[in-house]
Amino acid sequence: MPCGIRFLFIGGVIISNPAHQINEEIRDKEVRLISENSEQLGIMSAEQALEIAIDHGLDLVKIAPNSVPPVCKIMDYGKYRFEQSKREKEARRNQHVVEIKEIRMSPSIGDNDFNTKLKNGQKFLREGNRLKVAVRFRGREMAHTEIGEELLKRFAAGCEEVATVDKNPKLDGRHMSMFLSPKHAK
Repeated sequence: MPCGIRFLFIGGVIISNPAHQINEEIRDKEVRLISENSEQLGIMSAEQALEIAIDHGLDLVKIAPNSVPPVCKIMDYGKYRFEQSKREKEARRNQHVVEIKEIRMSPSIGDNDFNTKLKNGQKFLREGNRLKVAVRFRGREMAHTEIGEELLKRFAAGCEEVATVDKNPKLDGRHMSMFLSPKHAK
């Protein structure tokens, strides 16, 4: 008897498995059959293929439904699903989501405040995150945007050993910003 999962049970309603068609769900007249060892067994009727799968104690799974004729493989579907979920969990564990951190300053920032923000920015970059550095201009400060540009260039020079400049300082309304990305990801 095949040992695969045939149906999902959701809230009192049984629906067929959306991922693959297996065993009796395969309604095609002819299928191309592949054995559990990945050997081509040829084109045959779906009933014959299902009988071969049952003789081996495995499931018949449609793996390429759009080809002509559809391709089916003999496999242990429960084991296949388990290994697939294990691979997905491993991939999620190993991925690192790069965040864009933001540091905001004003053109009249003091030296100590600037150094604190510079240290925080270097820390973010060492962690492998991208960094957006923005200077906000208020009122009459808009007349001296070169002060903000000089401030951003000074910030980039301070982060030179851990980061590269992605986008140079650019004025957008009352904000001037630039983007830095880490040289070496963690």
